[in-house]
Amino acid sequence: MKTYRQYRFKFYLNARHAIFINGKQGEIHPHTWEITLNVMKGRDDFMAFGTLERKMEEMLKPFQDKILNEVEPFDQINPTLENCAVVFKKMITGILIEEGWIFLSMEMSETPSRSFVINITDEKETEREENMERFIHNVLEDIEKYE
Repeated sequence: MKTYRQYRFKFYLNARHAIFINGKQGEIHPHTWEITLNVMKGRDDFMAFGTLERKMEEMLKPFQDKILNEVEPFDQINPTLENCAVVFKKMITGILIEEGWIFLSMEMSETPSRSFVINITDEKETEREENMERFIHNVLEDIEKYE
């Protein structure tokens, strides 16, 4: 039976933003945002770390060294830590699926002392079911190989 290993990746985004509080925009200020991904992959699967890392860097490129308020979708969405994490998680999940990784959790920090965490249990029921179906499909495939 196939076993799985967990991995943690960290990515950095240098960007500025201003958040709206009570309808009023605050000051534009910089952050080095840290995005930490906790993912899982089959023990015997080829680990294309470089491919995943390149795709993540490409995904972040449109936001790098920018004012988030001027970049889609944050020109329409208040670029709070929480909103940024939700938007990036959706983008990241697509990359992970494409590369055969299973999303477990993501932590996004705008300072070393303040983070927002999203994990698999926070997903909508349909997303969680799809993630679990992929996981079960991989396990069943592996069981068939060893029978």
